[in-house]
Amino acid sequence: MISAIIQARVGSSRLPGKTMKDILGKPMLWHMIKRLEKSKFIQKIVIATTTKERDKVILEFAKKHQLDSYTGDEDDVLDRYYQTAKKYSVETIVRLSPDCPLIDPHVVDKVIQRYFTGDCDYAANTLRLTYPDGLDVEVFSYMALEKAWKEARWASQREHVTPYIRGNPDKFRLANVENEVNLSHLRWTVDEAKDLEFVRQVYGQLYKEDEIFYMEDVLNLLGKHPELMEINKGIVTNEGYLKSLKEDRVVK
Repeated sequence: MISAIIQARVGSSRLPGKTMKDILGKPMLWHMIKRLEKSKFIQKIVIATTTKERDKVILEFAKKHQLDSYTGDEDDVLDRYYQTAKKYSVETIVRLSPDCPLIDPHVVDKVIQRYFTGDCDYAANTLRLTYPDGLDVEVFSYMALEKAWKEARWASQREHVTPYIRGNPDKFRLANVENEVNLSHLRWTVDEAKDLEFVRQVYGQLYKEDEIFYMEDVLNLLGKHPELMEINKGIVTNEGYLKSLKEDRVVK
C-alpha cells in the first residue's frame, strides 16, 4: 500500500498552531489533504500526531474527516513514523510535512513514479533542491524506514525522520527528482506568520471550491504579481533542522 503519512502537531515554536491555521475558512491541514487526494497513486492518508493534550485537536480533525491517525512521541518523529507505518501495514511511505499547503499532487506523483522505477530505496525532490520550498516530497520503503529506526542514534536523525537515510548512501539507494528550472529560491512553505500571509494571498487569488491549482498556476500568479514574493522574503530555510544539528546529541 502507498500511504502518505503527515506528521502534524500544533506545538510549533515559530508559529504556534500553524497546522490548523485558517485559510479561507478551512484549516491549513484540510487544504493540504484535499490536494493530496488528487494524487493518482496515494491510496491512504494517515495523520501521525503526538500524545500531547494540545494535539487532540489534530485527532478530532482526523476523525471528522475519516482519516486514520496515530499518536506517538513528540520529539522522536522517526519512531512516530515507524510505528504509524507498522500499525497500518504501509509498504511505501510518502512523507509530507503539514506546513506545505501549496503541495502539488503532480509533483508528488512524479516522485512516486521515480521511486517505482525499482532502482532506489528512497526518492525525493530534496537531495538537490530545484523545486520551491514547500513542494517537498520523500518516498521510501518500509524496510528503509525500519533500518533507519533501528540504527539512527543522533537526535537530529530521529527528530527529522530521513537524515539517516539521506546521510548513508552506502546503505540506501537514493534518487532525486529535479525540476527543469531551478526554483529553489521560492519560498512556499509555512513556518512563520509572513509565510502564512503569503499563502493566504495565493489562495485568495487562485482558490476555487472543488478545484485544485498547481505549481504552474502559482508561478503565473507570481509573474503577474512579483510583489507577493516580498511578503516572506529573507526567512531562513530549514531553520528547524539547522537548530537540531547545532544542538545534536546521541539519544540511543
